[in-house]
Amino acid sequence: MTKADLIEEVSRVVEMTRKESEVIVETIFDSIVKSLRSGDKIEIRGFGSFRTRQRQARIGRNPKSGERVDVPAKRIPFFKPSKELRDIVNGAAAAAPVAASAPEGFPTSQA
Repeated sequence: MTKADLIEEVSRVVEMTRKESEVIVETIFDSIVKSLRSGDKIEIRGFGSFRTRQRQARIGRNPKSGERVDVPAKRIPFFKPSKELRDIVNGAAAAAPVAASAPEGFPTSQA
């Protein structure tokens, strides 16, 4: 699924214009990026958590020339799925439809 597909899905489910849905999706992504940049952890219950991890500096190799290259230390984003999401992806919760877990007040795709 691409970001455009996600925007289209939000637009369809919430019955908003595509432009309004795009603002919602962009705002969510921007909030996640802003929080990660400042070092915060984001936890979305039933989905997973985002945080950053520190990678140490190391010496790598250029695969083309074999030359040694210094790779600096850096922070990388890391996503850890929740147990519920892992179970759904692995089919353990196949009996429970995903749409049924939509927050109360939100329309589901089952009509």
